[in-house]
Amino acid sequence: MLEMKSVCETCAKPIAQDSTAFICSYECTFCAPCADKTHRLTCPNCKGELTQRPKREAA
Repeated sequence: MLEMKSVCETCAKPIAQDSTAFICSYECTFCAPCADKTHRLTCPNCKGELTQRPKREAA
């Protein structure tokens, strides 16, 4: 099961479980603006592709 991290690893802004976020295969997590504009959909940690994280209903 994916770990649904609640904070962007770049800007430290909160990410709600039901909002758009991006992850790599190692589950590094980024908000949409950081993933797109800052990292250009490439993980700065592993250089892997950032893809949209699946959404879950809030607990």
